Amino acid sequence: MRGRRLAGHKFRRQLAVGPYFIDFVCLKSRLAVEIDGAGHEEESDQRKTAYLEASGFRVMRIPASSTDQRLSDVMDTILFELESEGDFTSPPAGEVSGKAAGWR
Repeated sequence: MRGRRLAGHKFRRQLAVGPYFIDFVCLKSRLAVEIDGAGHEEESDQRKTAYLEASGFRVMRIPASSTDQRLSDVMDTILFELESEGDFTSPPAGEVSGKAAGWR
């Protein structure tokens, strides 16, 4: 996502929003991408997601294992969400969700 390599969309890393830091964010599309590793706590993640959504962001939660195993699918899903600018519902813990890859 660096250098506008995802279809020209600009992302920032580790942007502070209130008491939280967003892993990756496209401010123009108000899309926050959170990469969840093994150390993430579901309850804490839910609070962060709720805060970001209340602040006007769409939030995607992606397990770190998906970025290792299916990076191109993950990038396609992020691109689809950027271009659709529709509502995005975060998937259950441990799953990646997105219309582009047929997930939901």
